[in-house]
Amino acid sequence: MSSTTIALLGILFMFILMMLRMPVGFSMFFAGFIGFSYYVSPKAAYGMLSTDIWGGLASYGLSVVPMFVFMGQIAFRSGVTENLYAAAYKWVGNLRGGMAATTIAASTAFAAICGSNAATAATMGTIALPQMKKYGYNAALSTGSVAAGGTLGVVIPPSVVLIVIALQTEQSIARLFIANIIPGLLLSALFLLTVLFVCMKYPDMGPAGPKTTFREKMASLPGAIEPLILFALVIGGLYLGWFTPTEAGAAGSFGALIIALLQRKLNWKAFTLAVTDTLRISTMVMILITGAVAFGRFLTVTRLPFALSEWAASLPVPPFVVLLVVVFIYVLGGALMDALGFLTLSIPIFFPLALSLGYDPVWYTVLITVITTMGAITPPVGVNAFIVKGLSPDVSMDTIFKGIFMFMAAYVVCITLLWVFPQIALFLPDILY
Repeated sequence: MSSTTIALLGILFMFILMMLRMPVGFSMFFAGFIGFSYYVSPKAAYGMLSTDIWGGLASYGLSVVPMFVFMGQIAFRSGVTENLYAAAYKWVGNLRGGMAATTIAASTAFAAICGSNAATAATMGTIALPQMKKYGYNAALSTGSVAAGGTLGVVIPPSVVLIVIALQTEQSIARLFIANIIPGLLLSALFLLTVLFVCMKYPDMGPAGPKTTFREKMASLPGAIEPLILFALVIGGLYLGWFTPTEAGAAGSFGALIIALLQRKLNWKAFTLAVTDTLRISTMVMILITGAVAFGRFLTVTRLPFALSEWAASLPVPPFVVLLVVVFIYVLGGALMDALGFLTLSIPIFFPLALSLGYDPVWYTVLITVITTMGAITPPVGVNAFIVKGLSPDVSMDTIFKGIFMFMAAYVVCITLLWVFPQIALFLPDILY
């Protein structure tokens, strides 16, 4: 058999394992290890375990993952989001759809210290859904705003997904973080415009809340300062060279602990849960990275990524047509799998292809992150939709997805703007670096 045939059979075997409900990380690992053993030799495959995989997992760079996860967990468990939501509501709650807009605004700020779409959706949903139900908000709008706002947890830095992509592709974590700031804020602004448009057209979906005075608005601002301090500490420290990425995560975690302790919002039970969830999430990420390394090495020795790049480069079509096909694959993959799992799976195949077509690696990373993140609210998987369902058991999945589809146009506009104007992602990195 040719090397390309072996590679394709390995990919098919991996998808069969996933359809048998084996976790993505293990599916990639077994397909990669068995494929490597067959194509090279079993001895070489065991050598790969002791060199590439062990060496990668033992590297200092990977310690960045638990640091940022821990920062988000401390912020989540200490109730930072309650003050954040209250502050946002004081400013925009008196508008039509104000509580839905508050949810988006608070999700944006929380995403800047969390790094997870599921955690952002769960946190904001716990606070926002009962309030919107109390004030007579349409169930589709309220659940849709929570699910869509939750996806900002992956797009806005610091993001665990961006960290994993940076480690896989040997890019600068700080550069990817900074590149995602404007696209993340753009997507958030488009979500807010969506709420405004829907409530202008259908006023009953989001009735206006009580008005607040300017004094009350100003008094609420301290509740929004904590996330901004952590964000400035992490991103500012990275840019100014005060911290390495791992040190930035540690500084952010320490800052989150100090804020929680000063406000006396962190008890021993919440701290234990934060540590436990950090270990669980970090272990999941490490398993995905292990599987991605094994599978990536198998594809590399079969030269499938290079053959795919050479084939795409020889096609009598413009490069954007090839990229359009890749984008379609990411839309489909994001809808069927978890964003982090699909990205770790697909990076070894499509990242070299994008580079061979002449696309900037930072811009391409931002683009596929936004596209794949859309899968968190896209059926049939849509993990954020099921999180919202768990928080609102009385709301049907049809209603939740109806609300989510209101925000899909915002994703389409954001992706289109990123494609047409790459400087949206590249402007800040080019200026700062």
